[in-house]
Parts: sequence; structure tokens; C-alpha cells
Amino acid sequence: MSKIMPMRGFLTSSSAASPLAVRSLGLAFATALVLAPAPPASAATVAAAATATPAAVRDQAAVPGSTRSLPLVPLSRERVPGTAPEQGLYRAGLERFSLLGVVWDDPDTELRGGVRVRTRSAVTGQWSGWQDVETHNADHRADPGTAEGSSRRVRGATAPLWVGDSDGVEVRVRAAGPGGGDGTGLPSGKRAGSAGASLPPGLRLELVDPGAGPAAGERGGTGQGLPRSPRDDDPPRTALDTEAALAASAANADITAFGATAIPELDRAATEQELTRLQGPVRGKPYIGPRPRIVTRRGWGADESLRERGFVYTKKIKAAFVHHTATGNAYTCAQAPSVIRGIYRYHVKSMGWRDIGYNFLVDKCGTLYEGRAGGVAKAVLGAHTLGFNTNSMGIAVIGTYGAAKPSSAAVTAVARLTAWKLGLYGADPNGRTYLTSGGGNLYPKGKNVRLHVISGHRDGFATECPGKRLYAKLGTARSSAARYQGR
Repeated sequence: MSKIMPMRGFLTSSSAASPLAVRSLGLAFATALVLAPAPPASAATVAAAATATPAAVRDQAAVPGSTRSLPLVPLSRERVPGTAPEQGLYRAGLERFSLLGVVWDDPDTELRGGVRVRTRSAVTGQWSGWQDVETHNADHRADPGTAEGSSRRVRGATAPLWVGDSDGVEVRVRAAGPGGGDGTGLPSGKRAGSAGASLPPGLRLELVDPGAGPAAGERGGTGQGLPRSPRDDDPPRTALDTEAALAASAANADITAFGATAIPELDRAATEQELTRLQGPVRGKPYIGPRPRIVTRRGWGADESLRERGFVYTKKIKAAFVHHTATGNAYTCAQAPSVIRGIYRYHVKSMGWRDIGYNFLVDKCGTLYEGRAGGVAKAVLGAHTLGFNTNSMGIAVIGTYGAAKPSSAAVTAVARLTAWKLGLYGADPNGRTYLTSGGGNLYPKGKNVRLHVISGHRDGFATECPGKRLYAKLGTARSSAARYQGR
């Protein structure tokens, strides 16, 4: 059971709120920020935040960004018998974008077919080769029957694809037709019982400009700059001048300084002391891994005005689901914050979700990032594993790992994160647990399912995610996480 906690009270006691959220009441400053009135931040609220942040932080402009939606059109005026429908478009000379995807009106209708794109580099003017876009993306979403999952704003969508700094695009969407290789024998874009091959109504191409952060090398280009990630002394990427931004930072104020761009790592002793402070004395030996460094939403440049107000919590974290973003691997570590901003904007503006779906993200260099807002130490409800979002967290490794091998740094980061976060809730990374299905294509709603505490997305839903090469590394992640916990 989950509950929406509005910004002006998400630290107050609730039967559905996590224990760590309630423990935050001891932080008077953070509480004062979150208990501000619900309308836009008043002068007094902004002034209160200003006393805790230097002038350079207050004056930092929010990271820009935009989403452009282009309707697709039929590629052939005449329907030839025996051929599948095809839609697409060609555009050049566009405003710059770095991430794209295809959306349609009904989230419960599948796109059974293929989506191929090519893009023109805004740097070189050269066109890329054709790339496939992952169409099976319905398994990444909020659970059926929840407020987020049943919102009228939610749309069907492909996975997003990172294409780098681009100003031209060509896309082709072709229906697979009956028995089109998806294993179901159902026509494209139709539910069981319908007839005729077709594409989902309302197909649109979404072009996302994630905005350019001030950090060197963080533009959306494809240049191979030196890999780097945000440091604690990097310039802040978003201003603390709205209630949403204040609340997002305050949600982490139980474990780090207000307004931090990164939560610093701790050694084992300091982590155990923090566990006692957050939850009270622990009986016996505390099994928890040292807290890793995590770049906050402010650190990667989240525009907090995009997401819905308030936060949603479940009771605890019993399991972690590992994903890949299916956005491709053509990004540098310096570009990872831009990729995350693109995914965030795509999830919220294009797909209609309340926030980015994943609780955490990991880049190929092993840098960890805060995902959905609400506090990294708290049981924040995500939208990552259809049917199993309650009492779990979703970790997405940025990239596509069906054929490509994930970096050892990324696998180690998953192990370090789960050792710490699962340890906060007493979970053994090497163990198994039970979760109740919210409904999906593997388990019906209400079924009690036994799963690995660290599972792959495909364990809860019939999907290729997180890719067979990343899925093969989950055993390593489990044993490493258990070792970090001291088991």
C-alpha cells in the first residue's frame, strides 16, 4: 500500500510512510522547509533557504531543456494488399535534441512492430546509420490500478534512445503484422480478439533536449571527452528557489547537508552510526554496507518543476530490481547527467509519469545517481517493474546490455548501493523474499511471489530487461553486496 505525501507534510507520521521518513522529524530545518504552504514558495520560504545556501547557489539558473512532439504520417498513400502499415517522418534543420522516442495514445495498446531511426549530428552535419528503438517498454511503468498507472496523462511509448547532439531525424515505424515474430500471433497494435494489422493511434516522435549543464564536457554531443562525473565541488546545476526544489533537497537532509549536489560516501563505522541514528539501536550485528557516494537530483540537474508535487512512499524495501535503460551505449560518463535529464523529461513530459521511474541510476563509470525524488534512504515508490513496485526499488544501469557487457565499475556500484540500501531495511542481498504481484504477464494480481532480493526486471515480468549480459552479472552483484554487508 502506498500513500502520496504532499510537500507540506511528507515527514509527518503515516502508516504507509517508511520509518526513515518519520525519523527525519528530528531535523528542524528540513521539516520547516517541507512544511511550507503548498502554493508556490513565498518570499519568506525562499529567504529561509537563502540563509542556508551561498549567493552563488541562489543565483544559479535552472538547467534549460525542452520536448518537441512531431506527429507521424503514413509513408504510403496507397495501401498495398499483404503489406504492413508504415508511418514515419523526415526533418532536418531542427532545434537541437539528444534523446528521442515514439509515443502513442493508449498505454494498454502495444506497438507490435519495429521502430528505426537515423539522426543528423549537429556538430558534423553527418547522418548516422539506422538504429533500432526498443519497442517493448510497457513493462517499465507504475502498477495497474495505482493513481500514477491509471492517470489519463499516461501514454504508450518505446524506450528512449540517446543519439547525441542532433538537429535532424528520420524515423520509420512498421507494423509486424499477424504472427510478426513477437511470439503472440496477435496483430500489431491490437489486443487479443481484435482483427487486422495496424499501428497504435496517435503515433508521435518525441525529441528531447536535456539542457546543457555547466560542467565541462556535459553537452549532449558525441565527442569522446575525458570521462568524468559531478564532484562535490562542481557548480550546482539547479537553483533552490521553488518549493519543489526545496522539498527535493530537504528529503535527503536526514543524511547530508541541505542543498548538496552529492551525498558523500561513509566508511563502515560511520554508516553503522548513521543506521543507529536513523532507526535506533540495532539488535545484534548490523549487516549494512558502507554508504556509497550518490549524486543527488540537484547534482545531475533535475528540473523539479516537471514532476508532480509531493512524494509517494511504501512501507519498506524488501527487494531491488536491476534494469538497463535501453538508451544505447553511445554516451560518455561526462554526458551521463544529460542522459538522465533526458530520460527524466521523457518519462514525465512524453510518457505522463509523475517523476522519473527508477529510484537510482548507474553510469558505465560506476557513478550512482538519485532517481525518483523523496529521499535516497527512504522507501520511495517507483515506476520501474510493472506489478512489483511496492516495497521494492529500481536500479537502472544506463545503456543497453543484450549484446554489450556491462562494465565492472557499474556492477560494483550496483553491489555497493544494494549493500547499503537493503541493509537499512534488514534485507540479505544473497537471500530471497516474497512480494505480492500487482498484476503483470508473469504473475496475476495478488499472487505472493518468491524472488531474489536482488532480481532482474525479467524475474517479475516477461521482458528482455536488463539484457542477458547484465542479467548474467546479478550473481556477482549479490555475493559482492553480501560481502560488503559483512555476511
